[in-house]
Amino acid sequence: MPRNNIEEYQILKIIGESEAPLGSGTISEKFKAMDIDISEATIGRCLRNLDSRGLTRKAGFQGRYLTAAGEKALQEHQYDQDLQIKTHYMMRLARAGAKEELLHILVARRAIEKETCRLAAIKASEEDLKTLKSIVDRHLENIQKGLSGAREDTEFHKTIARIGGNKFLAAALDLIRQDGQLSPVFEYIREKVGSTVVTDHKKILQALKKRDPAEAERVMSAHMENVITDVKKYWSIVHETDSKGTK
Repeated sequence: MPRNNIEEYQILKIIGESEAPLGSGTISEKFKAMDIDISEATIGRCLRNLDSRGLTRKAGFQGRYLTAAGEKALQEHQYDQDLQIKTHYMMRLARAGAKEELLHILVARRAIEKETCRLAAIKASEEDLKTLKSIVDRHLENIQKGLSGAREDTEFHKTIARIGGNKFLAAALDLIRQDGQLSPVFEYIREKVGSTVVTDHKKILQALKKRDPAEAERVMSAHMENVITDVKKYWSIVHETDSKGTK
């Protein structure tokens, strides 16, 4: 992605995440907080360019907000970024042993996430349940728009681990999940085999709402089994395709 596109995406993202209009000074501070070296003058030029394209609009002296076109452009940028991540990791998966590596990761996740989900069913507050529902709703909306749901997938599982309240299990899960970096890989695999996780996430949320630890543990285990099945099915398809290609 060209440098100016990266800057543009970050500016759109910063403005889009704010509830109030933002000026170049505030945006500059946000970049500094992310350790991104970009001058306020450059930000100003980018903002004027975004204005001219109808992606942002001034709100007097308060700053800028995203237009409908800007929100769409932000989604497209996110889709492009997710696609690059998927491509990178699918290239990694081409190496020998990747299938077994992914299966080992999923088996380890299953053991930990069954417990974090059980704990979450006991400890979840109404606010926690609302947060999980908003994640599931965003995930479903992204799928309906043809966008990636990898971020929401990661956020859903991380939130359950946080709610569970065991920081060691949460840390172990982050390590195993490689801080969410493998979510696009699993999403790619599910797309290829015609599967989705959002349906499983809905079932998990329902179990948490019922405050049923045993049911929460069961549906989380079933969810992880579904992902394991998808990985095995994907490699069967790949093997079958390779076999046909060598005939």
